[in-house]
Amino acid sequence: QLPAGSLQLTLYQYKTCPFCSKVRAFLDYHGLPYEIVEVNPIMRKEIKFSSYRKVPILLANAGSPLQLNDSSVIISAIKTYLISKRNSLEEIVSFYPLLKTVTEQGKEVFEYGNKYWLMLDDKETKRVYPVKEVRVEEMKWRKWADDWLVHLISPNVYRTPREALASFDYIVREGKFGTLEGLFAKYIGAVAMFFVSKRLKKRHHLRDDVREDLYEAVNEWVKAVGKHRLFMGGNQPNLADLAVYGVLRVMEGLEAFDDMMVHTKIQPWYQRMEEVIQKA
Repeated sequence: QLPAGSLQLTLYQYKTCPFCSKVRAFLDYHGLPYEIVEVNPIMRKEIKFSSYRKVPILLANAGSPLQLNDSSVIISAIKTYLISKRNSLEEIVSFYPLLKTVTEQGKEVFEYGNKYWLMLDDKETKRVYPVKEVRVEEMKWRKWADDWLVHLISPNVYRTPREALASFDYIVREGKFGTLEGLFAKYIGAVAMFFVSKRLKKRHHLRDDVREDLYEAVNEWVKAVGKHRLFMGGNQPNLADLAVYGVLRVMEGLEAFDDMMVHTKIQPWYQRMEEVIQKA
């Protein structure tokens, strides 16, 4: 437990972004108060202070102001800070360096190092991860949520023109748009994302019916949790549970979400996650 006001947090987000939803699920579950700044996805003037032009961005003040980028880095750094009393938040963030790599095609790609690791000493590690396999499993499925599950969202919510329009109606309703921007985004955006989703389907080698990939992925997760655990973390969610839940819940209210609930075994776990986060 942190003393009141000891960690001041401001989250810059798009509400319907799965990476932002992951961060909110994490902060909510841990009972950390935070302010939200909804970013206009067209102008993005709310984040013009930052050279990092993506969301989520978390501004954290634990004695001095600090900017944290990338959803998995945000989660790992804040979780480390909650557990470890040895290091300042600034020092913890330095353990997640921005690294540059070059792909086979010669394209420069920037990625944060160590982003699925909690930076704990041996005693703290034993307390959080009683056996090594627990830590390995959590990291594996956090990475899976980022590298695979999140890429199934767009092809499924923009699967047909009708679904694309319904998705953009939701995005405009929940997001920060002006009146004309909203109309433009709803109709032009829906058409654009319908075609983008087809490209994403091809890029990620998805089946003609992308629902099948979603169902398979979700059932793979349920199987990994198993029948004898409430959550992958046991009696309480771990960071993998929070990541998967955060990604999936951006589909709530859309046809893809309803289909997932009917055609997979995810519902009992998903409802437990809702309950435990609401309670927190």
